[in-house]
Amino acid sequence: MLDYISDALIPIIILLILLYGKKKKVNMYDVFAEGTKESINTALSVFPNLITMLIAIGIFRSSGLLDFIISLLSPVLNTLQIPEEILPLAIMRSISGSGSTAILSDILINNHPDSLVGKMASTMMGSTETTFYVIALYLGSIGVRKHKYTLKASLLADLSGMVASIVISYILFT
Repeated sequence: MLDYISDALIPIIILLILLYGKKKKVNMYDVFAEGTKESINTALSVFPNLITMLIAIGIFRSSGLLDFIISLLSPVLNTLQIPEEILPLAIMRSISGSGSTAILSDILINNHPDSLVGKMASTMMGSTETTFYVIALYLGSIGVRKHKYTLKASLLADLSGMVASIVISYILFT
């Protein structure tokens, strides 16, 4: 029954929008075409920021800087009993969604999804955001150049999400 409802939901919503437009005497085709034109302009304004961010992420990963940072922080993590396997995810998560998804996939393949490390990494993935990507892409596309407070607040929120995911994973899964 639920499958039938979910299959019919989107066509019903589209039909309701069309009926509402007809009731309000709006030329739905012209409005749709205008929205399409605006979306092309939006995509073109976002594209340079997207390419720049993807290139920077590629350089960061292939330069060895990520591995160097991990080697520096590993002793501290071992002292705090934080699994070393989640450090690449913690570093990459604020930078790249696709990069952090690839790291999460590696963690789950090497450790098993039901392991403490797997659950901790999955919780961290859902509790944090791709901060630098969002700031570069969205604020860059609308021309915001002064994002000092946005960056600080976002990174603090990411750190809070990471710490909370570690603590909550230890509480719930050990």
